[in-house]
Amino acid sequence: MKRIVIFASRSGSNAENLIKFFQNSDNASVIQVLTNNPHAKVLERCKRLNVSALSFNRIAFSKSEDVLNVLKSAQPDLIVLAGFLWKFPEFILKEFENKVINIHPSLLPKYGGKGMYGMHVHNAVVENKETETGITIHYVNENYDEGAIIFQAKCEVKPLESAEDVAAKIHELEMEHFPKVVEELLNNH
Repeated sequence: MKRIVIFASRSGSNAENLIKFFQNSDNASVIQVLTNNPHAKVLERCKRLNVSALSFNRIAFSKSEDVLNVLKSAQPDLIVLAGFLWKFPEFILKEFENKVINIHPSLLPKYGGKGMYGMHVHNAVVENKETETGITIHYVNENYDEGAIIFQAKCEVKPLESAEDVAAKIHELEMEHFPKVVEELLNNH
């Protein structure tokens, strides 16, 4: 059985989608969710779905080996960032080389980098009158949103659509594709 650990910072809709997708799987399951936000809605979702969840602070994540030790004992086959906003420390990435992936709400390399998440991305897409946008699932490296691209899915942006309209389309793409790509990665490892 393959083991998935999810990192999330906010509401956790992608985390919940992944947990539910793998609940009845014979191949993989989400064994733990970690968050840097003790008030994140994802914690409530985990409680409801009966999945172990922990919150941690910046010191435990990047200045000590606390989070690394939690990960080592969990022995994940894949670490999935689903709306996780902090940069991943290099010493954790080294320990779990090619096992950390992220989902980003744009077609990278466009609209990536520090501070580019959620509505910041969708507002920029609309302001720049893009005709298409989408999602990117990629490996995580030491730079924001610069790891090797695993998968992209596109959607059209119509001239009068708002950033909220774009966000809804992106959310649909995430719900549809993210679990399948995670499953494929686990099957191919």
